Amino acid sequence: MAQLLSRLPPVRGKLIEGAPLADITWLRVGGPAEVLFLPADEADLARFLAETPRDIPVQVLGAGSNTLVRDGGLPGVTVRLTPAFGQITADGLRLRAGAAALDKSVAKAAAKAGIAGLEFFVGVPGTIGGALRMNAGCYERETRDVLVEAVALDRRGRRLIAPHDELGYAYRHSDAPDEWIFVEAVFEGRADDPAAITQRMDAITARRESTQPIREKTSGSTFKNPDPAQSGGRSAWQLIDAAGWRGRRLGGAMFSPQHCNFLINEDAATAGDLETLGETVRAEVKAQFGVELEWEVRRVGETS
Repeated sequence: MAQLLSRLPPVRGKLIEGAPLADITWLRVGGPAEVLFLPADEADLARFLAETPRDIPVQVLGAGSNTLVRDGGLPGVTVRLTPAFGQITADGLRLRAGAAALDKSVAKAAAKAGIAGLEFFVGVPGTIGGALRMNAGCYERETRDVLVEAVALDRRGRRLIAPHDELGYAYRHSDAPDEWIFVEAVFEGRADDPAAITQRMDAITARRESTQPIREKTSGSTFKNPDPAQSGGRSAWQLIDAAGWRGRRLGGAMFSPQHCNFLINEDAATAGDLETLGETVRAEVKAQFGVELEWEVRRVGETS
Protein backbone atom coordinates (compact mmCIF):
# COMPACT_ATOMS: atom_id res chain seq x y z
CA MET A 1 0.00 0.00 0.00
CA ALA A 2 2.84 2.34 0.87
CA GLN A 3 4.30 1.49 -2.52
CA LEU A 4 1.09 2.67 -4.18
CA LEU A 5 1.12 5.97 -2.30
CA SER A 6 4.71 6.59 -3.34
CA ARG A 7 3.65 6.35 -6.99
CA LEU A 8 0.86 8.91 -6.71
CA PRO A 9 1.32 12.62 -7.49
CA PRO A 10 1.04 15.30 -4.79
CA VAL A 11 -2.49 16.63 -4.26
CA ARG A 12 -4.18 19.51 -2.44
CA GLY A 13 -6.95 17.22 -1.27
CA LYS A 14 -6.52 14.06 0.84
CA LEU A 15 -5.13 10.60 0.12
CA ILE A 16 -6.21 8.04 2.74
CA GLU A 17 -4.72 4.57 2.94
CA GLY A 18 -7.01 1.63 3.66
CA ALA A 19 -10.09 3.82 3.95
CA PRO A 20 -13.18 1.89 5.14
CA LEU A 21 -16.03 2.14 2.64
CA ALA A 22 -18.80 0.14 4.31
CA ASP A 23 -20.04 3.12 6.30
CA ILE A 24 -20.44 5.27 3.18
CA THR A 25 -22.38 2.76 1.08
CA TRP A 26 -26.10 2.38 1.57
CA LEU A 27 -25.85 -1.41 1.96
CA ARG A 28 -23.25 -0.92 4.74
CA VAL A 29 -20.99 -3.69 3.45
CA GLY A 30 -17.69 -4.06 1.67
CA GLY A 31 -13.96 -3.88 2.21
CA PRO A 32 -11.71 -0.80 2.21
CA ALA A 33 -10.31 1.31 -0.58
CA GLU A 34 -6.59 0.68 -1.03
CA VAL A 35 -6.30 4.46 -1.33
CA LEU A 36 -9.20 6.93 -1.14
CA PHE A 37 -8.69 10.30 -2.86
CA LEU A 38 -10.77 13.30 -1.81
CA PRO A 39 -9.94 16.01 -4.39
CA ALA A 40 -9.92 19.64 -3.28
CA ASP A 41 -11.58 20.76 -6.51
CA GLU A 42 -11.78 20.01 -10.23
CA ALA A 43 -8.27 21.28 -10.97
CA ASP A 44 -6.84 19.02 -8.24
CA LEU A 45 -8.67 16.02 -9.69
CA ALA A 46 -7.61 16.84 -13.26
CA ARG A 47 -3.95 17.10 -12.29
CA PHE A 48 -4.14 13.86 -10.31
CA LEU A 49 -5.62 12.00 -13.27
CA ALA A 50 -3.06 13.43 -15.66
CA GLU A 51 -0.08 12.51 -13.48
CA THR A 52 -1.17 9.14 -12.08
CA PRO A 53 0.47 6.20 -13.90
CA ARG A 54 -2.02 4.51 -16.20
CA ASP A 55 -1.46 1.03 -14.74
CA ILE A 56 -2.96 2.15 -11.39
CA PRO A 57 -6.72 1.50 -11.31
CA VAL A 58 -8.80 4.63 -10.66
CA GLN A 59 -12.54 4.45 -10.03
CA VAL A 60 -15.11 6.84 -8.61
CA LEU A 61 -17.53 6.16 -5.78
CA GLY A 62 -20.48 8.53 -5.38
CA ALA A 63 -23.00 8.36 -2.57
CA GLY A 64 -22.74 4.56 -2.63
CA SER A 65 -26.48 4.27 -3.11
CA ASN A 66 -26.44 1.96 -6.11
CA THR A 67 -23.17 0.19 -5.43
CA LEU A 68 -22.19 -3.11 -3.86
CA VAL A 69 -18.56 -3.00 -2.73
CA ARG A 70 -17.27 -6.53 -2.40
CA ASP A 71 -15.72 -7.74 0.86
CA GLY A 72 -12.15 -7.69 -0.46
CA GLY A 73 -12.35 -3.94 -1.10
CA LEU A 74 -11.26 -1.76 -4.01
CA PRO A 75 -7.71 -1.97 -5.38
CA GLY A 76 -5.94 1.13 -6.64
CA VAL A 77 -7.40 4.58 -6.07
CA THR A 78 -11.05 5.32 -5.31
CA VAL A 79 -12.10 8.91 -5.95
CA ARG A 80 -14.89 10.40 -3.85
CA LEU A 81 -15.99 13.84 -4.92
CA THR A 82 -16.08 16.42 -2.14
CA PRO A 83 -18.58 19.24 -1.44
CA ALA A 84 -16.60 21.40 -3.91
CA PHE A 85 -18.32 19.33 -6.59
CA GLY A 86 -21.79 19.78 -5.09
CA GLN A 87 -22.72 23.32 -6.13
CA ILE A 88 -26.13 23.99 -7.74
CA THR A 89 -26.98 27.22 -9.58
CA ALA A 90 -30.04 28.23 -11.58
CA ASP A 91 -30.08 30.51 -14.64
CA GLY A 92 -33.46 30.97 -16.26
CA LEU A 93 -34.85 27.54 -17.03
CA ARG A 94 -31.46 25.87 -16.74
CA LEU A 95 -29.80 24.38 -13.69
CA ARG A 96 -26.07 23.63 -13.36
CA ALA A 97 -25.28 20.96 -10.78
CA GLY A 98 -22.01 19.46 -9.59
CA ALA A 99 -21.66 15.68 -9.81
CA ALA A 100 -21.56 15.35 -6.02
CA ALA A 101 -24.92 17.11 -5.59
CA LEU A 102 -27.62 14.80 -4.32
CA ASP A 103 -30.38 14.15 -6.83
CA LYS A 104 -33.04 15.23 -4.36
CA SER A 105 -31.16 18.50 -3.71
CA VAL A 106 -31.24 19.22 -7.44
CA ALA A 107 -34.98 18.57 -7.51
CA LYS A 108 -35.52 20.95 -4.60
CA ALA A 109 -33.31 23.66 -6.14
CA ALA A 110 -35.21 23.38 -9.42
CA ALA A 111 -38.54 23.70 -7.60
CA LYS A 112 -37.35 26.78 -5.73
CA ALA A 113 -36.28 28.37 -9.04
CA GLY A 114 -39.61 27.54 -10.71
CA ILE A 115 -38.07 24.99 -13.09
CA ALA A 116 -40.42 22.06 -13.71
CA GLY A 117 -39.51 18.67 -15.14
CA LEU A 118 -36.83 17.67 -12.66
CA GLU A 119 -39.27 16.55 -9.95
CA PHE A 120 -38.42 12.88 -10.48
CA PHE A 121 -34.93 13.44 -9.08
CA VAL A 122 -36.49 13.64 -5.61
CA GLY A 123 -37.21 9.93 -5.93
CA VAL A 124 -33.77 8.93 -7.17
CA PRO A 125 -31.23 8.03 -4.46
CA GLY A 126 -27.65 9.09 -5.02
CA THR A 127 -25.80 11.89 -6.73
CA ILE A 128 -25.88 13.57 -10.13
CA GLY A 129 -22.66 11.78 -11.09
CA GLY A 130 -24.36 8.42 -10.70
CA ALA A 131 -27.47 9.65 -12.48
CA LEU A 132 -25.35 10.71 -15.46
CA ARG A 133 -23.51 7.39 -15.51
CA MET A 134 -26.57 5.13 -15.55
CA ASN A 135 -29.33 7.42 -16.88
CA ALA A 136 -31.08 7.13 -13.52
CA GLY A 137 -34.77 7.80 -13.26
CA CYS A 138 -38.08 6.79 -11.75
CA TYR A 139 -41.76 6.81 -12.57
CA GLU A 140 -41.34 7.07 -16.35
CA ARG A 141 -38.80 9.94 -16.26
CA GLU A 142 -35.05 9.63 -16.84
CA THR A 143 -31.95 11.82 -16.62
CA ARG A 144 -31.68 12.08 -20.41
CA ASP A 145 -35.12 13.71 -20.55
CA VAL A 146 -33.79 16.89 -18.91
CA LEU A 147 -30.05 16.80 -19.55
CA VAL A 148 -28.52 19.45 -21.81
CA GLU A 149 -24.87 18.47 -21.42
CA ALA A 150 -22.52 16.69 -19.06
CA VAL A 151 -18.95 17.60 -18.14
CA ALA A 152 -16.40 14.88 -17.41
CA LEU A 153 -12.67 14.41 -16.92
CA ASP A 154 -10.98 11.58 -18.77
CA ARG A 155 -8.07 9.48 -17.52
CA ARG A 156 -5.62 12.08 -18.86
CA GLY A 157 -7.34 14.85 -16.91
CA ARG A 158 -8.83 16.50 -19.97
CA ARG A 159 -12.15 18.34 -19.52
CA LEU A 160 -14.81 17.06 -21.90
CA ILE A 161 -18.26 18.50 -22.56
CA ALA A 162 -20.75 15.97 -23.92
CA PRO A 163 -24.21 16.95 -25.21
CA HIS A 164 -26.88 14.53 -24.02
CA ASP A 165 -27.37 13.00 -27.45
CA GLU A 166 -23.70 11.95 -27.60
CA LEU A 167 -23.84 9.85 -24.44
CA GLY A 168 -25.63 6.86 -25.95
CA TYR A 169 -28.34 6.81 -23.34
CA ALA A 170 -30.77 3.92 -23.04
CA TYR A 171 -32.72 2.45 -20.14
CA ARG A 172 -30.32 2.57 -17.14
CA HIS A 173 -27.35 2.77 -19.47
CA SER A 174 -24.91 5.20 -21.07
CA ASP A 175 -22.09 4.66 -23.54
CA ALA A 176 -19.83 7.05 -21.63
CA PRO A 177 -16.35 5.48 -21.30
CA ASP A 178 -15.76 3.81 -17.94
CA GLU A 179 -12.70 5.99 -17.33
CA TRP A 180 -14.71 9.22 -17.40
CA ILE A 181 -15.41 10.93 -14.09
CA PHE A 182 -18.40 13.24 -14.38
CA VAL A 183 -17.92 16.55 -12.59
CA GLU A 184 -21.05 18.55 -13.46
CA ALA A 185 -24.13 18.76 -15.66
CA VAL A 186 -26.58 21.27 -17.08
CA PHE A 187 -30.29 20.48 -17.03
CA GLU A 188 -33.22 22.32 -18.55
CA GLY A 189 -36.88 22.35 -17.62
CA ARG A 190 -39.96 24.47 -18.17
CA ALA A 191 -41.46 27.29 -16.16
CA ASP A 192 -44.02 26.50 -13.48
CA ASP A 193 -45.18 27.67 -10.08
CA PRO A 194 -42.76 26.50 -7.33
CA ALA A 195 -45.68 25.45 -5.12
CA ALA A 196 -47.09 23.21 -7.87
CA ILE A 197 -43.67 21.65 -8.48
CA THR A 198 -43.22 21.00 -4.76
CA GLN A 199 -46.64 19.38 -4.59
CA ARG A 200 -45.67 16.94 -7.35
CA MET A 201 -42.40 16.17 -5.57
CA ASP A 202 -44.29 15.46 -2.35
CA ALA A 203 -46.50 13.01 -4.24
CA ILE A 204 -43.42 11.17 -5.55
CA THR A 205 -41.95 10.98 -2.04
CA ALA A 206 -45.22 9.67 -0.61
CA ARG A 207 -45.46 7.04 -3.34
CA ARG A 208 -41.91 5.85 -2.66
CA GLU A 209 -42.45 5.66 1.07
CA SER A 210 -45.58 3.56 0.64
CA THR A 211 -44.09 1.08 -1.84
CA GLN A 212 -40.34 0.89 -1.20
CA PRO A 213 -38.23 -0.02 1.87
CA ILE A 214 -36.40 3.31 1.81
CA ARG A 215 -35.62 3.20 5.55
CA GLU A 216 -33.67 -0.06 5.20
CA LYS A 217 -30.04 -0.68 4.29
CA THR A 218 -30.65 -1.16 0.60
CA SER A 219 -29.21 -0.12 -2.75
CA GLY A 220 -32.57 0.47 -4.41
CA SER A 221 -33.66 -1.57 -7.42
CA THR A 222 -31.41 -4.61 -7.66
CA PHE A 223 -32.15 -5.63 -11.25
CA LYS A 224 -33.15 -3.70 -14.36
CA ASN A 225 -36.59 -4.41 -15.71
CA PRO A 226 -36.16 -6.92 -18.55
CA ASP A 227 -37.29 -6.43 -22.14
CA PRO A 228 -41.10 -6.81 -22.05
CA ALA A 229 -40.98 -8.97 -25.17
CA GLN A 230 -38.73 -11.40 -23.33
CA SER A 231 -40.51 -11.32 -19.98
CA GLY A 232 -44.11 -11.27 -21.20
CA GLY A 233 -44.49 -7.75 -19.83
CA ARG A 234 -43.44 -8.71 -16.30
CA SER A 235 -41.10 -6.39 -14.42
CA ALA A 236 -38.14 -7.59 -12.36
CA TRP A 237 -40.06 -7.57 -9.09
CA GLN A 238 -42.94 -9.55 -10.59
CA LEU A 239 -40.54 -12.26 -11.78
CA ILE A 240 -38.78 -12.41 -8.38
CA ASP A 241 -42.15 -12.61 -6.64
CA ALA A 242 -43.38 -15.36 -8.96
CA ALA A 243 -40.17 -17.31 -8.35
CA GLY A 244 -40.97 -17.26 -4.62
CA TRP A 245 -38.20 -15.00 -3.36
CA ARG A 246 -40.19 -12.20 -1.74
CA GLY A 247 -38.98 -11.95 1.85
CA ARG A 248 -36.59 -14.92 1.63
CA ARG A 249 -33.14 -14.74 3.20
CA LEU A 250 -29.62 -15.97 2.67
CA GLY A 251 -27.33 -15.26 5.59
CA GLY A 252 -28.05 -11.70 6.60
CA ALA A 253 -29.34 -10.74 3.15
CA MET A 254 -32.97 -10.67 2.07
CA PHE A 255 -35.21 -9.55 -0.76
CA SER A 256 -37.63 -7.05 0.75
CA PRO A 257 -41.14 -8.24 1.63
CA GLN A 258 -42.35 -4.73 0.72
CA HIS A 259 -40.73 -4.50 -2.72
CA CYS A 260 -39.00 -7.69 -3.76
CA ASN A 261 -36.63 -6.07 -6.26
CA PHE A 262 -34.92 -4.40 -3.30
CA LEU A 263 -32.03 -6.33 -1.77
CA ILE A 264 -31.64 -5.59 1.94
CA ASN A 265 -28.85 -5.97 4.45
CA GLU A 266 -31.24 -7.31 7.06
CA ASP A 267 -28.89 -8.68 9.69
CA ALA A 268 -25.14 -8.00 9.42
CA ALA A 269 -24.93 -9.36 5.89
CA THR A 270 -21.66 -9.47 4.04
CA ALA A 271 -21.27 -8.32 0.46
CA GLY A 272 -20.83 -12.00 -0.34
CA ASP A 273 -24.25 -12.79 1.20
CA LEU A 274 -25.93 -10.09 -0.87
CA GLU A 275 -24.28 -10.97 -4.17
CA THR A 276 -24.82 -14.70 -3.67
CA LEU A 277 -28.52 -14.13 -2.95
CA GLY A 278 -28.83 -11.96 -6.04
CA GLU A 279 -27.12 -14.55 -8.24
CA THR A 280 -29.29 -17.32 -6.76
CA VAL A 281 -32.44 -15.41 -7.66
CA ARG A 282 -31.13 -14.66 -11.16
CA ALA A 283 -30.54 -18.39 -11.68
CA GLU A 284 -34.02 -19.33 -10.44
CA VAL A 285 -35.77 -16.73 -12.59
CA LYS A 286 -33.78 -17.94 -15.60
CA ALA A 287 -34.66 -21.58 -14.85
CA GLN A 288 -38.36 -20.94 -14.23
CA PHE A 289 -39.16 -18.26 -16.82
CA GLY A 290 -36.23 -18.17 -19.25
CA VAL A 291 -35.58 -14.51 -18.43
CA GLU A 292 -32.05 -13.25 -17.77
CA LEU A 293 -32.19 -10.53 -15.11
CA GLU A 294 -29.45 -7.92 -15.40
CA TRP A 295 -27.96 -6.28 -12.32
CA GLU A 296 -28.82 -2.60 -11.95
CA VAL A 297 -26.67 -2.37 -8.84
CA ARG A 298 -23.04 -1.68 -9.69
CA ARG A 299 -20.82 -4.38 -8.16
CA VAL A 300 -17.18 -3.43 -7.69
CA GLY A 301 -14.05 -4.65 -5.98
CA GLU A 302 -12.61 -8.00 -5.07
CA THR A 303 -14.07 -10.92 -3.18
CA SER A 304 -12.38 -11.77 0.10
